[in-house]
Amino acid sequence: QVQLVESGGGLVQPGGALRLSCTASRDISSSAAMGWYRQTPGKERELVARLLRYSTNYADSVKGRFTISGDNAKNTVYLQMNNLKPEDTAVYYCNAMFDLLQYWGQGIQVTVSS
Repeated sequence: QVQLVESGGGLVQPGGALRLSCTASRDISSSAAMGWYRQTPGKERELVARLLRYSTNYADSVKGRFTISGDNAKNTVYLQMNNLKPEDTAVYYCNAMFDLLQYWGQGIQVTVSS
């Protein structure tokens, strides 16, 4: 089992910034992928950003505004979110894949509102 603990969410005004953190109970350098997803009521969970061994993927809606990165020494993945928009409001989930198994964090609320 792998535990993922998220932090850094909250309320921010449009145009503001937040940084989400996800700390894993296992060495993230051994993961096949680490990523962030988000979900709003009535909608499916969608990929926001994913960190692979040699590349990153982003949803079109966040390209140029969000950056995913990892710190192997801290077993932590970050999602830097800049120029936030009201449509970024959602519960954000950390995701990790180890040994062909997926793990999820508990989710953290991000609200963008004036």
